Amino acid sequence: MKYATPLKNLDRELARFHGRLKVGAVFVALLATALLARAFYLQIVQHDYYIQRAESNRISLVPAAPNRGLILDRNGRILAENYSAYTLEVTRALLDNLEVTLAEVGKLIEITPGQLRRFRRLLSESHEFETVPLKSKLTDEEVAILAANRYRLPGLDVKARLFRNYQAGPGMAHVLGFIGRINDRDLKKLREDGREQNYRGSVHIGKTGLEQSYETLLHGRTGFDQMETDSSGRAVRMLSRIPPVPGKDLRLHLDVELQAVAEHAFGDYLGGLVALDPNTGGVLALVSKPGFDPNLFVDGIDPETWKSLNESPERPMVNRVLRGIYPPGSTIKPFMALAGLELGVRKASDSIVDPGYFSLPNSRHQFRDWKRGGHGVVDLRRSISQSCDIYYYRLAVDMGIDRMHDYLAKFGLGEKTGIDLEGESSGLLPSRDWKQRRWKQPWYPGETVIAGIGQGYHLTTPLQLAAATAMLANGGRRIEPRLVQAVRDPLAHTWQLQPGGVRGQVAIDPAHLAIVREGMMDVMRPGGTAAASVAGAPYTVAGKTGTAQVVGIKQGARYDASRLARQHRDHALFIAYAPAENPTIVVAVMVENGGSGSGTAAPVARAVFDYYLTGKRPGDMKLEANDAAD
Repeated sequence: MKYATPLKNLDRELARFHGRLKVGAVFVALLATALLARAFYLQIVQHDYYIQRAESNRISLVPAAPNRGLILDRNGRILAENYSAYTLEVTRALLDNLEVTLAEVGKLIEITPGQLRRFRRLLSESHEFETVPLKSKLTDEEVAILAANRYRLPGLDVKARLFRNYQAGPGMAHVLGFIGRINDRDLKKLREDGREQNYRGSVHIGKTGLEQSYETLLHGRTGFDQMETDSSGRAVRMLSRIPPVPGKDLRLHLDVELQAVAEHAFGDYLGGLVALDPNTGGVLALVSKPGFDPNLFVDGIDPETWKSLNESPERPMVNRVLRGIYPPGSTIKPFMALAGLELGVRKASDSIVDPGYFSLPNSRHQFRDWKRGGHGVVDLRRSISQSCDIYYYRLAVDMGIDRMHDYLAKFGLGEKTGIDLEGESSGLLPSRDWKQRRWKQPWYPGETVIAGIGQGYHLTTPLQLAAATAMLANGGRRIEPRLVQAVRDPLAHTWQLQPGGVRGQVAIDPAHLAIVREGMMDVMRPGGTAAASVAGAPYTVAGKTGTAQVVGIKQGARYDASRLARQHRDHALFIAYAPAENPTIVVAVMVENGGSGSGTAAPVARAVFDYYLTGKRPGDMKLEANDAAD
């Protein structure tokens, strides 16, 4: 039996179709509404934002680094300047294979092993998108070869860069310092200081010396070029320009020829010298020997050269004037004598008998005088001219370490002078409290004895000694040494003098000061410890010699420099000012392992005085003056 196929229910099918059609219509309507809303949001609400984005795709801001300011000596001679040269630079992010690219470049131009080592070091310190110099100061021929092969060297560019040149060489390295490539630590500090924007496009920053201390003035202000670009990012035309503002120029108190004379006077010895104007605090010369070539650091020093400098036993990277700390030795005696007078512990007429040794009560230990058999009868003035140790042993015990500390602190000993260079050491001026804090130990009477002649814990820098000596020369005005005399805006072409470095006045009885100054003049007169060093000078000098022990000497033994290796000999010190009646220059000299202050340090100061006061130069010295700037 066959069943008939039921007929379709057209009404039901039609109802279903209409339902689906309505759902589809609603979906289409919702989709259209969403599209319209999105279009409204993008074109109306976000109109300004996307206009700016579109404009930024067409226009780019290219930073224009400013010219760095010049550094000149007091007579306008250029010490640090800029010059332009081409550099081959690599952007790692654009390279397919770094080693293949380096090999290809090596076939075109010479790349030395040292340049490769420096490049790899800089590469390790840089981000992938940063350009790293492979070779600087390209010749015209090398630039042409690289330009012709540019199409097959992606990621490599030849750029014109400004470089720093230090004409004065190693002798001025510790004064000028040097610039170097900006690293992550520099960037962090720039961000913290809010100066990162001003260094867009800049590659270098001051690392040491005046380049670091006056970085804000020397750098200038970055400019920007508004460039129209095509779809590939290539510049089509310049739309507008905000020119960079060059850095300001610095003129120093320092005389580069006086600096060269001082450096030459050291001969083969190492050490430090600083010459100051006692009235203004202006630094006339600052020598730390040995120096180094600051030009090595401008575009990144290679690792081997850095290692040789950093590990050299002569420590060329250490500024001995600011950071070298040494016992002041007998150079402390004029200040001790003045302390004795000012504190009422001594009168100028008081005298002692010097048998050649001194012992504390109930002690058999003998503190010896430098002169075997002693100096006989010694008063205050003669104690300075003859550098009598016994006089100052007794004075120190009578004064006590704490009164000694408090008075010497008035002359800035034991603290930074405030010179306009970074990295100055504060030295050390000992006291009971200091030893208890530092070592958790009591102060012993024997330590007071040797402190009286500048030995023991007492440590000073040559700069501190010079600043303290300036106070003897100027009547008690405490100065703050300054290297920069004036700053010039290169746009205005006018020099603005910097304020003087006077920090205050220490009250000193003029009669007491006169006695001490006479004693220092006696040092330089016939019979004084440094008379030979100024024989025949057409000016008067007041000074004081000193030595600082490097190795200890056993009780009863005598110091014999001829039996010691040079590095174990005493350091030689000398402080002085001239002309003695109206001082215009103060000098502090430290000759490492020089032995005798009168034999090695004082002659160095004599050369400086001769040139500064009379224009006389050493007979075997030739000076080449650099070009002067307006």
